[in-house]
Amino acid sequence: MGFGTQMLFLVALGLLVLGPKQTHALLRNLARFKADFERASRSIRSQITAELDAVTTQPPENEKTEV
Repeated sequence: MGFGTQMLFLVALGLLVLGPKQTHALLRNLARFKADFERASRSIRSQITAELDAVTTQPPENEKTEV
């Protein structure tokens, strides 16, 4: 079974067990959670990338600079 088939099965099962109103609320909350999770992961990824870029552009501290 593919991911889409599994999701369709879970939605149909939710409709049978919870009813249409509660299933709709559950799916809405899951979509909101997914969006928040993706936003947080993008933020963390950009912070890590910025830190790595900052570290790679700075010269090493233990090297002496000659003037």
